Amino acid sequence: MRLAFLLLLAANVGVFAWMRYLSPPDPSIDARPMTREIEPQKLRIVDERELARPPAGPARPKPAPEAPPPSPAEAPRAPAAAACLEWGSFGPADASRAAKELEPLDLGARLAQYRGEETAGWWVHMPPQGNRANAQKKAVELRKLGVRDFFVVQDAGPTQWALSLGVFSTAEAAKAHLAALLEKGVRSAVISPRETRVPKVWFQVRDADTALQAKLGELAKRFEGATLHDCTPRQ
Repeated sequence: MRLAFLLLLAANVGVFAWMRYLSPPDPSIDARPMTREIEPQKLRIVDERELARPPAGPARPKPAPEAPPPSPAEAPRAPAAAACLEWGSFGPADASRAAKELEPLDLGARLAQYRGEETAGWWVHMPPQGNRANAQKKAVELRKLGVRDFFVVQDAGPTQWALSLGVFSTAEAAKAHLAALLEKGVRSAVISPRETRVPKVWFQVRDADTALQAKLGELAKRFEGATLHDCTPRQ
């Protein structure tokens, strides 16, 4: 038994010596692997937790911020529709003054003037003065106060030598005119009902754009009792 053990040990030693020192090298085995590694300094030891992680995929590029939707182009504004405006009514004296105010606007064929009659139910006047001399004296006083649109009533009757300051179709228009006279210093004027037909003048402006409408509105403020309103062009 001891002899068999010694023989087995000697055989193992012989095989080891043969393989270690005497057998030719295997060409498929690299004898110097470490000297042929590419960039060995980049090798590192990883632990089990890193091995368990799934490999990271390529980094996804961040989505570019969405551009705000283009704002719809503003639709061009349609020009304001041209209007037909009528300004009136005027007595003869005020009509002449209004016509002069319209001249700088150079309206040409767009301006038309119409004459007619209007039923006036309210009369602004100064009571009869008794005789021509007193009526003429009051007329001078009115001119000094800046009042131009008036006339002396000379027809025989209960209103002879009164001074007419205007007739109006509504009480509101008559009151507005009387208030304007009071601001100028006229103190003895009164309002009386008077049904009569009086000559009147109207101005009509066609194709008035926004700018012209504004200018006409400013002019209208200078004439008491006359109004500026929409109209239908007359033939």
